[in-house]
Amino acid sequence: MSFFLLFIQEHHIQTNHGPVSVAVYGDHDKPALVTYPDIALNHMSCFQGLLFCPEAASLLLHNFCIYHISPPGHELGAAPISPNAPIPSVDDLADQVADVLDFFGLGSVMCFGVTAGAYILTLFASKYRERVLGLILVSPLCKGPTWTEWLYSKVTSNLLYYYGICGLVKECLLQRYFSKEMRGFSDLPESDIVQACKSLLDQRQSMNVWRFIQTMNERYDLTEQLKQLQCRTLIFVGENSQFHTDAVHMTSKLDRRYCALVEVQACGSLVTEEQPHAMLIPMEYFFMGYGLYRPTQLDCSPRSPLSPFCISPELLSPESMGVKLKPIKTRVRLDV
Repeated sequence: MSFFLLFIQEHHIQTNHGPVSVAVYGDHDKPALVTYPDIALNHMSCFQGLLFCPEAASLLLHNFCIYHISPPGHELGAAPISPNAPIPSVDDLADQVADVLDFFGLGSVMCFGVTAGAYILTLFASKYRERVLGLILVSPLCKGPTWTEWLYSKVTSNLLYYYGICGLVKECLLQRYFSKEMRGFSDLPESDIVQACKSLLDQRQSMNVWRFIQTMNERYDLTEQLKQLQCRTLIFVGENSQFHTDAVHMTSKLDRRYCALVEVQACGSLVTEEQPHAMLIPMEYFFMGYGLYRPTQLDCSPRSPLSPFCISPELLSPESMGVKLKPIKTRVRLDV
């Protein structure tokens, strides 16, 4: 078990937009890294794979105190939200992030979101530009739902409403998160990661998930707001992600001097769980732009993705980020 689990503090906060749960890891005196997961996930099912990598845990916890925000009713052991409670809008959830920062007395923070969570944190960054130092986004959404996605979400919502977290709902969600190879087919069994995700989905309150899907199905296009973002942005997307087009579109609208798109081959949307090691070197290079580094006293094995001897010479130049490193392809340069 990764050492970061030893330092968890769970906070239940009453914000101006309803209650929210925040799991805090690390030293409160360090800069803040705020995370937000995808639909039906929380920090255990969305960021666990990344933080179970010793190099990633050391990189992140050496530099940050991590504040994992769960979507309303998605935290471990959550009770069903009252059916009389209004369904929050995406703006409500973005404002809720600001309330969380106020509760902890935080100023400017680094943000790390996955798919729906990436949308919420991007919206937060567009509304509270002075409070965001940088964005790390995984398979992000930035446009309104397509008709296909809208219909798909409606079907999933109806299944949730009438049948709860049934097998078909799980399959719909797993297709959203993982590549076909991870989910298994014919003679290839599903991976341990997918099995663990299924187990964690069983713990979700179906109507709480239903509410978050309703919220995201009513989201709006952030394309115009993207042009006003002033922070550096690092975007990861699996080449087999359902949201690959959104990630490419988002990158094209951001200031190319401060944005990089990292495509991870043979991977679905949930890069943090499916191929977390592919994120290590780009993140380390991204943090260098803020003067943040991994601890020098950490002993790295020769095979460690963060070992200096494993870093490509091209990666250490300001003109490049991950070029020729597999399974990573970089479309856009990041100038430090």
